[in-house]
Amino acid sequence: MLYYLTQWLLEAVQGTEWAERLSPLRVFRYITFRTAGGAITALLLSLWLGPHVINWLRRLKFGQEYQDKAEEGGDLKARLLSKRGTPTMGGILVIGVLDISALLWAQWNPLVLLTLLSVAVLCGLGFYDDYAKITRQSGGGAASHVKLIVQFSLAIFIGVYLWANPITSGLVSDIMVPFVKYPVLTGVATIGVIITVFTIVGSSNAVNLTDGLDGLAIGCTLIVSFVFLLLTYFAGNFKAASYLQIPYVAGAGELTVMCGAMIGAGLGFLWFNCHPAQVFMGDTGSLPLGGALGIIAVLIHQPFLLVIAGGVFVLEAVSVMIQTGWFKFTRIRTGTGQRIFLMAPLHHHFEKKGWYESQVVMRFYILCVLFAVVALSTLKIR
Repeated sequence: MLYYLTQWLLEAVQGTEWAERLSPLRVFRYITFRTAGGAITALLLSLWLGPHVINWLRRLKFGQEYQDKAEEGGDLKARLLSKRGTPTMGGILVIGVLDISALLWAQWNPLVLLTLLSVAVLCGLGFYDDYAKITRQSGGGAASHVKLIVQFSLAIFIGVYLWANPITSGLVSDIMVPFVKYPVLTGVATIGVIITVFTIVGSSNAVNLTDGLDGLAIGCTLIVSFVFLLLTYFAGNFKAASYLQIPYVAGAGELTVMCGAMIGAGLGFLWFNCHPAQVFMGDTGSLPLGGALGIIAVLIHQPFLLVIAGGVFVLEAVSVMIQTGWFKFTRIRTGTGQRIFLMAPLHHHFEKKGWYESQVVMRFYILCVLFAVVALSTLKIR
């Protein structure tokens, strides 16, 4: 919005005495400036609105009174302070601020609008799931098949839309993998749509599974968002993309502004979500944030790179799949289900081993940074 307003003003005063006075507004043409503006705006809005949103959620009694999954296995050393009653649905703050900042500072091209639309849909799904948990007081939430139907429907729509559009069809029909300069497969739209769907759905659910400790999911999301801030900027800059020999995607630079807004909103939320948390993100925030990362990865033609950059999310999701699969398999074979981890997702396993909550979070941050470095190294190791 600010970009369009400033350019309209510059055109309106062209040839008048005001042209020179308003010439500094040309800075809004630069993606780097608008990215910084989006990040700062999101951060300040989060810090300002945070206390009001938390108090509003408290008044509505949208607190976590249902049993936390981490409590099911007994007392944990890290759970020194009770989390019961802490407001949830804090994702409203993150997503609301993200959307406002992105709309203010980005050019509204199809890539940005598609991402914002998807984030809104997943936020609505997460809100429904959180509300169902609170009202039922049982932790049940929305039925798993309902969540998957919405997620898969959205992801299929995105995949088919990109493929059907001649400008973006290559994002789906050509398959790129890290460490390789050129597509490993071309003209394989069906495979591309499948990869797109599983990237978006998998990323959304992986971040959701990671959201179990104070500051863990949002902190890791911040680190991965920084990686994609750089990747989107390079992908949207023809000279940079040519130099690095990565796919150039027209308009992808505006996703840099969105990544900046995501970082600002995430930092502001982390202020209130760090241990001991004043508010939880809930599915309202984790589902859309994970989905946004997956969609952005698809839109810059790097879906597999998200597997590296979001390695912590992958480990969390895989730990749940392994635990569930092995438990069912051993129960069928022996009549008694067995576990590989003390508890899944993986962060609860380390809690059960005696790590404090803050230790788990900080060590996962370090691991996430290492994955981020490896992801960025693919830009030169090709």
